[in-house]
Amino acid sequence: MRINLLFLTFLLISGTLHAQQAPAQETFVKDNYLKKEFDIPMRDGIKLHTIVYSPKDAAASNKYPFLMQRTCYSVAPYGDDLYPARLGPSTALMHEKYIFVYQDVRGRYKSEGIWTNMTPHIDSKKNKTDVDEASDTYDTIEWLLKNIPDNNGRVGQWGISYPGFYTTASALSNHPALKASSPQAPIADFFHDDFHHNGVFTQGYYLTFPVFGIKPDSPTDASWFTNDFIKPEPDGYTFNLNLGPLRNFDKYYSKNFFWQETVNHPNKDDFWKKRDILPHLKGLKHAFMTVGGWFDAEDLYGPLNTYKTIEKNNPGIYNTLVVGPFGHGRWSRETGHTFHNDIYFGDSIATFYQNNIEGRFFDHFLKGPGDGKTGLPEAYLFDTGKKEWKTFDKWPAASAEKKKLYFQTNGKLGFDAPASVKSYSEYVSDPLKPVPYTTNYKQMSGFTPFEYMSEDQRFASTRPDVLVFKTEVLTEDLTLGGEIMAQLKISTSGTDADFFVKLIDVYPDDEKNSPFQPNPNVVMAGYQQMVRSEIVRARFRNSLEKPEPLVADKLTDIGFRLQDVLHTFKKGHRIMVQVQSTVFPLFDRNPQKYVDNIYKAEEKDFIKATQKIYHQRGAESGLVVDILK
Repeated sequence: MRINLLFLTFLLISGTLHAQQAPAQETFVKDNYLKKEFDIPMRDGIKLHTIVYSPKDAAASNKYPFLMQRTCYSVAPYGDDLYPARLGPSTALMHEKYIFVYQDVRGRYKSEGIWTNMTPHIDSKKNKTDVDEASDTYDTIEWLLKNIPDNNGRVGQWGISYPGFYTTASALSNHPALKASSPQAPIADFFHDDFHHNGVFTQGYYLTFPVFGIKPDSPTDASWFTNDFIKPEPDGYTFNLNLGPLRNFDKYYSKNFFWQETVNHPNKDDFWKKRDILPHLKGLKHAFMTVGGWFDAEDLYGPLNTYKTIEKNNPGIYNTLVVGPFGHGRWSRETGHTFHNDIYFGDSIATFYQNNIEGRFFDHFLKGPGDGKTGLPEAYLFDTGKKEWKTFDKWPAASAEKKKLYFQTNGKLGFDAPASVKSYSEYVSDPLKPVPYTTNYKQMSGFTPFEYMSEDQRFASTRPDVLVFKTEVLTEDLTLGGEIMAQLKISTSGTDADFFVKLIDVYPDDEKNSPFQPNPNVVMAGYQQMVRSEIVRARFRNSLEKPEPLVADKLTDIGFRLQDVLHTFKKGHRIMVQVQSTVFPLFDRNPQKYVDNIYKAEEKDFIKATQKIYHQRGAESGLVVDILK
């Protein structure tokens, strides 16, 4: 199978590459597993290409469970004589042996049918043509149980990123043999994951549209979309800025169906609502372990809200959450010294997760008693400040105390409400000179953003169009554990605006570098580590479905959720919050003059605007945080 280098980079970043590029000397899979390929018929007659790897020692007296992944990213290598170097979510599970099943979903690679992004789920199926990921999974499991010998009648599934969505959607099959599902970095809703954040377009994904917006003419073992990739300049910031308004992407994507769908559905209308899997997560009966990374630039909304929605709508089922100090999918392979960007978190953290959490989960429900007594907690979460695992019997923790960190005069930040009668901070936002989201210009020309989630923010804190609020030096440790809500009181001279809020850990001036620091030019003294961030588009302040312009110079409430956090700000550190209106080219630029559809805005629509953030009595801005004692 020929894979474009750009696409290969994407697969590696997303954690979805199925090992076809691994070293040739690896022979464990071929020595210990038998490979067979099948085209499994679905209820509507469509056949889905499926590869099954069965342990060679499987027998009537030695039966194995199924462990399945369904994916849109290819189940290569194809062909009876070609074996991957690794199977399953970890080498540990590969050595323990399962019947591993990989399936191309409808319309992708060697499977028949028509593919659509985030397949809409059909709650009430009335005939054989009412098909979705749940029905395809049910039919697949039925076929496997009847046609693959020496199985023990139990099925588990996992998937990272887009395959994480397929894991969640497939779980709705509620097949009685399905015992354990692990959605990992799952997409839940494309209006909040990946391509949008709170409806703001993730322009940093501009290179990925060929993967998701071009359909093959017929089943194929080749990547049919590689000739449609944009070849950006090395400086992605300048490339995107010179491109101009989003409408100019039509130069590349006029025939890309997903781009056209995105352009023509700028609000969360029925098109996007049908592709939101969360409202359907009801009536589930088997065990779940949802996995994420605190620094996942692609899918952090997905795992947190998948876990919370399952917990809310399915009382009594086994449901656990795991979040580590990882970027997107990085828990799936060991790196030894565990870093995200410049931040060192410890050693062999992925191996610990694979062996002590993931392995225990699947072993218990697929090979063991399956009674839910795994010994695992409700939530297994990594404190990214203390750099250690913590366990919780509920998330957010029942003991969390909500407090508000208030913005105050002269750039101060604290838990005391501002006393000033009239006080605000202001800046001029110019969409023609947007704030870059990173100093890593190579990343701006990469397939997806990655490192910025923990990046040093000193480059932004000195800009006149970025507001900075910070506490005094902390005299004791302070742990934020749970949800974060931004509550802004704003006004603008324009009629629309974006606000990007960053929670930052400011290191002391005598902080030492890690001895394993990969970049010798990094100075950890005074480092401003981004811990969490999120963006909001003011037009969506009351409704994602029905946007409204702002009234120029009118004080307005803007409230939105930043994703959860578990981070201890240590004694001697400071807490900082930065606020800005452009984050380019990670997110598209708001014209700051209200237009009905920003994807169709023209050059003349982009204007400078003065943004005011109020911090006065009766108009207090800040973050509502959960504090753990």
